[in-house]
Amino acid sequence: MGVTGLPTKAIAIPTEKLEEQTEISSSAFDDPMAPVTSVSQLRDVQPTDWAFGALQSLVKRYGCIVGYPNRTYRGKSALTRYEFAAGLNACLDRVNELITTATNDPIRHEDLTTLQKLQEDFAAELATLRNRVDNLEARTVQIEANQFSTTTKLSGLSIIGIQGRSRNRADISPRDGIKDTDDPGTNTNIIYQHLLFLTTQLSPRSYLFTGLLAADGSTEPRFSNDVYLSYEYPTDGQLIVSDLNYHWLVTDNLAVMVGTEGVSMSTAFRGPNRYESAATGPLSWFAQRNPILDIGFGKGGIAVDWQFAKRASLQAIYSSNTPGNPGKRNGLFDGNTTSAVQLLLTPSDVLDLSLYYVNNYSSDGCLLSFAGDDCLTAINPATGKSEPLQTNAVGASMNWQISHRVTLGGWFGYTNSYIPGRSGTVETTNYMVYLNFPDLFGKGNLGGIYFGQPPKITNSDLPVGNNVPDFINTGLGRAGGQPGTTYQIEAFYRFQVTDNISITPGIIHLWEPGHTPDSDPITMGVLRTSFSF
Repeated sequence: MGVTGLPTKAIAIPTEKLEEQTEISSSAFDDPMAPVTSVSQLRDVQPTDWAFGALQSLVKRYGCIVGYPNRTYRGKSALTRYEFAAGLNACLDRVNELITTATNDPIRHEDLTTLQKLQEDFAAELATLRNRVDNLEARTVQIEANQFSTTTKLSGLSIIGIQGRSRNRADISPRDGIKDTDDPGTNTNIIYQHLLFLTTQLSPRSYLFTGLLAADGSTEPRFSNDVYLSYEYPTDGQLIVSDLNYHWLVTDNLAVMVGTEGVSMSTAFRGPNRYESAATGPLSWFAQRNPILDIGFGKGGIAVDWQFAKRASLQAIYSSNTPGNPGKRNGLFDGNTTSAVQLLLTPSDVLDLSLYYVNNYSSDGCLLSFAGDDCLTAINPATGKSEPLQTNAVGASMNWQISHRVTLGGWFGYTNSYIPGRSGTVETTNYMVYLNFPDLFGKGNLGGIYFGQPPKITNSDLPVGNNVPDFINTGLGRAGGQPGTTYQIEAFYRFQVTDNISITPGIIHLWEPGHTPDSDPITMGVLRTSFSF
């Protein structure tokens, strides 16, 4: 930004400070006053002042008088040669403009002669001033390009849900075809989850993300993971650190995340289902995403996101569920650890596809996906422990925007696990299909219908005593798969009350919960309210 419009006594910053200002900032020139069109615009110039007529004549004839940003002229202040040169330069520019545009405004010969003489007398000062202005402009551009201030932004989310499920009897302990146990968790209750997020911008390309969480209430007691809800994460009301990770945009196409909390596939991988959310999306945990992408329930680790083409990206992660515990079967490398990679493709604006591979080591045989069959080795009654598992999992997700009001999507997942150093494997499958209806009955609202099968052990031939399906049936743990198949259907409608408040009623129905053919079906009613800021 130039200062070539400054008048004789209207320098926004004293000339002797120009060099100092060049080293500091250009803030003094951020809001310069426009050329004065009437002397009355100058607050400290009165009609009774002896120079009023001269100023009025200059404004009227040449329009080359400019005041300070606070609309003062400061006519009684001392004048330096540089300040006079700045004002002279402004009038010369105005005269040249009048000549170039061939206006009808009269320019007197004696004025031109005087200006020419002044220009010659102040040639050195004018040259120096222009040089300083050029340097100041260059410095200003450099400062504006590199200026940055560390800031922290606060945001938050509060979820409160009221839910209950129908009375039912289950076939358990042993699973022998007889309904022997009433569901003890059918009373209506409240689940809440409150979160605060601090996003600290450390540089234009990096930030630190901190999350604090306090929650209480659950669907327990329950017989299986089938009734687990998306916002269920009880901490007994205690405040915990849910996220602590650093994000760095290494290049325009490559980002890195590293941290001790909140580094998981659900936070590091981009999901095709654009309405996935515990606060505003589906109600059940299983309907959020493919359970394969929850394996390991990662906390600390590192993740990368590489946009290697316009419509293709690659994400990868290594995480641990217990990164801060140095004990046996814990820590970064000996506990429940997960390595995964995802390829995300967008062949067209309306179609998203993702393919993923997950490798997990579980020290107790539980995948921590919290949906369907996620503990895949039986507990040995003699030791009270279950065998560890090494798991390889693959899956795919798809989302197709049929129209602005309808999207169709789904996923499929498969896992294959084995006890390290021993024979046999255990396999599971899961799938989901869904329809989302954005802006249903009003802008911002969302309807959804989800139908699928939670993870199910289809085959297990681990060493005798370790196979979960038969262990539930007889306690012997012999080879075999689950005798039944759980199916889930969920329907919900999110009503967007304001930009920050939504209310979501919904219903979830389960057939053969726990993959047990002789257990009663379960129906759940849910009313979720979410508030964000």
